[in-house]
Amino acid sequence: MPTSEDLLVGQYAPMVRRLALQLIAKLPASVELDDLMQAGMIGLLDAVRRYKKTAEAQFETYAVTRIRGAMLDELRSQDWLPRSVRSKAKYVEQAIHQLNHRLMRPPAEQEIAEQLNLSLSEYQALLEETRGIQIVHYEDLMRYRSESGDPLEQSRCASEQSDEWANPLSQLVSQRLREALVAAFENLPKRERLLLSLQFEQDLNQKEIGAVMGITEGRVSQLRSQAIARIRASLARDMWHEKPSNVDLQALL
Repeated sequence: MPTSEDLLVGQYAPMVRRLALQLIAKLPASVELDDLMQAGMIGLLDAVRRYKKTAEAQFETYAVTRIRGAMLDELRSQDWLPRSVRSKAKYVEQAIHQLNHRLMRPPAEQEIAEQLNLSLSEYQALLEETRGIQIVHYEDLMRYRSESGDPLEQSRCASEQSDEWANPLSQLVSQRLREALVAAFENLPKRERLLLSLQFEQDLNQKEIGAVMGITEGRVSQLRSQAIARIRASLARDMWHEKPSNVDLQALL
């Protein structure tokens, strides 16, 4: 006879697949859906065993957090974003940064391709390859970088610093970082602003975004990569590093 744990796992197993599909849509093709689902099922089982029923915390809300956390842990353990992908993304960001400075406006797609000495189709293929890049990575927050460029080594060096900035969390709650992100978003071309709004505010997947915008899922991926590259180029240009205020820190409590 099935136990209550077995019943909950069976009931919420489809949610694991849904969350895995949402996450993998934002990741490189090298990431396996089965790996995410397996990690998510472990997270679900952990949620079932740890959950204590209260009026304030519904099981589904609690389970979603545990499932996503388990999937992200799996991605971190796989080091899912190869160094070659980071290098290609940096290549695009630098081209955008140079064009922003020269043109004094966001460059068009064709202009970025020409800056990179690529055809438009080659540039769009490059965008597709870098679709796993996020707006801010952990190593972006390392103020004190080692010569090796290795994120783990950078983290070790940062931990040896007495400065408050050795803690990347301090940078994430910085008002200046929020302001820089807002400014970078507002400077995006209209279509790219719409795309990110549909993804992050409306929580639509690539297929749904494509239907709204009248473009293919592949084109959605390309435009998202380009928008992220624009934002990262803007963050690299702006000096947003500062110690958080007490108000910023209290917002976490």
